[in-house]
Amino acid sequence: MSDTVFERLPQEATAPPSPTNPPRRSVAWKFVAALLGGIPAVITFGVLAGVAYWGYQHDWTLPKFSAMNGEVPKGKEDWCAEHGVPESVCVECDTDLMPKPEPVGWCKQFGVHECPLCHPEVAQTATPPVPTKADFARAERAVTFTDRPENNRKCQMHRRRVQFVSKEAADKVGIEVEPVWTVPVTESVAGNGEAGYDQTRIARLSARLPGSVWKVFKQQGEPVKAGDLLALIDAADVGKAKAELLQAFASLQLKTQSFASISSSGGAVAEARVREAEAAVREAEIRLDAARQSLVNLGMPLGGDLQKRTPAQLEAGVRFLGLSPEVVKTLDSVRASTNLLPLVAPMEGVIVSRDVVAGEVVDSSKLLFTVADARRMWVTLDLRLEDAKLVALGQTVRFRPDGGTEASGKITWVSTEADPKTRTVKLRASVENAAGRLRANTFGAGQVVLREETEAVVVPTEAVQWEGCCHVVFVRDKDYLKDGSPKVFHVRTVRLGAKDGKNTEIIAGVVPGELVVTKGSTALRAELLKNNLGEGCTCGK
Repeated sequence: MSDTVFERLPQEATAPPSPTNPPRRSVAWKFVAALLGGIPAVITFGVLAGVAYWGYQHDWTLPKFSAMNGEVPKGKEDWCAEHGVPESVCVECDTDLMPKPEPVGWCKQFGVHECPLCHPEVAQTATPPVPTKADFARAERAVTFTDRPENNRKCQMHRRRVQFVSKEAADKVGIEVEPVWTVPVTESVAGNGEAGYDQTRIARLSARLPGSVWKVFKQQGEPVKAGDLLALIDAADVGKAKAELLQAFASLQLKTQSFASISSSGGAVAEARVREAEAAVREAEIRLDAARQSLVNLGMPLGGDLQKRTPAQLEAGVRFLGLSPEVVKTLDSVRASTNLLPLVAPMEGVIVSRDVVAGEVVDSSKLLFTVADARRMWVTLDLRLEDAKLVALGQTVRFRPDGGTEASGKITWVSTEADPKTRTVKLRASVENAAGRLRANTFGAGQVVLREETEAVVVPTEAVQWEGCCHVVFVRDKDYLKDGSPKVFHVRTVRLGAKDGKNTEIIAGVVPGELVVTKGSTALRAELLKNNLGEGCTCGK
């Protein structure tokens, strides 16, 4: 049995391996195989490391993009990475190429650095400007008018200059310039408003006494003058007032005659009787004056000395009292009532409403006519609380009604309280309307003119940039277009005034004639601040 077993072992050991019977390897054999397999990689890495070390010792450099395109630079590299121009022409690194003028410092009056208004020599113009007293007065009015955006006096960005290799390089970036110029500037606050009649020039007329309308003379929309007859009211109380006048006149005449007879008796009548007669005359005079005043209060004055008239003259004058001769001619003197009360226009204007017809019974509570003088109107505006503090009496208001033309006037009243619902403040302006283009009860938009300048210095709004602590513009160097001159833009801090969307007023910082960057100013700002990334504004640090 042992022989049989011995003979089988060699057969099993020499049998070829199969997928179902893989050969067995030791751990040591696997480690040796892995070590031998990594030798090529180790050799390759070592060769590369040796080459790199040798290149480092011999100042090898990677080729630039221009060299890869076949443009191999000659000699030593000439480039200022900080300012983005060749180092040989960089005016920031080598100030001898373009010497900086002596700094003039911070302008306390207008809040800018290197103020060209106070120091014209810093202006980038062909010849230094000559500021006038009017220029200083304009800037002073603008800077003191209200709170203006301020600049940081410790900022040093104004000492920087942005340079391009060439004019073509600047054009490729999209740099465009426009000149600083002067235009009229208006600084105002706006509000919605409504036009209406001047309440001191509008009359709402009613009958002074109850009665019936006898005749109407004017229609709605007709112009009238002061004293024009509008209507006649048949009022019984008018007849009573006239009768009292005639009675008082007759009584005065009788008592005057009695007093005259007693006074001429030569002492035959007692002194007490004389005094009683004199008192009766005085009492009759008072009654006559009271009756006369009653008619005056009704709008029917009776002129002249009544005592010089005869009873017939007085009766004829009282019958159509208050009516003009032209109107009396149109009346039937036989059938016309003596109780007629005239309703007349108290001023020149237009009848804007009429609510009466002949035969209608009226009293003092019923509105019959409304007469308005539309040659002057009131405009009422609603302003925000923060804007109301800037307005004052006498300032100009411009109002444009919906679908109408602009009208202007002066502020005559500013409310002392805010509306409890809208929290706005009302103001009123008196507006000339001789042409009649402004109509009552129309809505529109108005503005209060706070400040007007006929020659304010302005630049396009897109030219102004905020660099972290100051508002700046980029002014093109005056020698920019000369051959061989550095293509430089100067950083100039500016003080801002009024804005209208497209343009911004510059109180100080630039002068008319200088050229400022408009399109591309954002790129110049990025170039200016690229060395401060992550630090923000470094002013005062």
